[in-house]
Amino acid sequence: MTLFTVNYTGDYLDDHGKLTVPDIALDLYAGKSFISQGFLTEQSPQPGDTGYWDRLYSLEVTPEQVARSEAIVIFRPWVRASAFANGAERLTVIGRAGAGIDKIDLAACTENDVAVFNAPDTLAHATASSAFLFVLALAKRLTEQERLVHRGHWDLQPRTMGIDLPGKMLGIVGLGASGRELARLMRPWGMEIIAFSPRADRQEATALGVTLVPSLDELLERSDFVSLHNRLDASTRGTIGMADFRRMKRSAYFINVARGEIVREPELVEALRDGLIAGAGLDVFEHEPIPPDHPLTKFENVILTPHWLPSTRDAARLTMVSVSNGILRAAHGLVPDNVVNRQVLDRPGFQAKLARFAANRSS
Repeated sequence: MTLFTVNYTGDYLDDHGKLTVPDIALDLYAGKSFISQGFLTEQSPQPGDTGYWDRLYSLEVTPEQVARSEAIVIFRPWVRASAFANGAERLTVIGRAGAGIDKIDLAACTENDVAVFNAPDTLAHATASSAFLFVLALAKRLTEQERLVHRGHWDLQPRTMGIDLPGKMLGIVGLGASGRELARLMRPWGMEIIAFSPRADRQEATALGVTLVPSLDELLERSDFVSLHNRLDASTRGTIGMADFRRMKRSAYFINVARGEIVREPELVEALRDGLIAGAGLDVFEHEPIPPDHPLTKFENVILTPHWLPSTRDAARLTMVSVSNGILRAAHGLVPDNVVNRQVLDRPGFQAKLARFAANRSS
């Protein structure tokens, strides 16, 4: 038996050391005496630390944390090249609790013989249903109508008439797992659905009732609702800006459940201020968390959620089961599913690390 230590980033804990996410599938390690599980508590909030949430999204894995782990499960912190300043003699795998890997330096991981795996599809429904919720709420002007009641302004009913969805056009940017699930959810609502997704399979799109369009410009010009589901990488970072909002109909709504950094946020604010679009639903932001006085919080026609709308108990369990299963495979000397830096698999250093745990298969 060879001990395999897996550490979860400290942002899974509250300032009393209790789990903030109630079920992270630690039960899958029960009876596996070769697995030692812990938390990187240096990244956890401390009692009275009022500035923790301002730092949360800039937390990083450190060389000291790398040095004491065979595996690290990442919630929010970054894994930069600096994490490997002292090498990675022990660290074998990094599990990303979700699909996004934009905060992990994959090249540095590969160079240090560390495989990175994620849970690419476990949040697909939760993310798609969040976009679906935004579509419905924006169409019905739900939050604006709610405020009328809270403020006692029933006389303003005629100013907050919404729209129905049949006959309207939904434009999906990125027809990956969540984009396809959104198309499935919206299909019964009588909307025409188009998508811009250069790598999408045309036959699969047709089976979903989705028409692929050749350019983002065409999608923006035709859609009544534009929903972002594409991944964040060098080719998509900061690609949506003022020119794109000018192409949209003034009656159209913009939805982002992908990554905030895809959008040039000051230009979105300007577009909303100038009435270039009818409103927006945003679960993600360019810099998180946004402050309470951020310009986006001032618009009545914008719905904001704290990068948490898809984080349901069901989705969290699916994600963490996937991650725990990946950890179990590594602890048995096997390659986890969903490795994203697959070139590492052929490196002798990684193979030697993994081979150390083959003896655990008989435990």
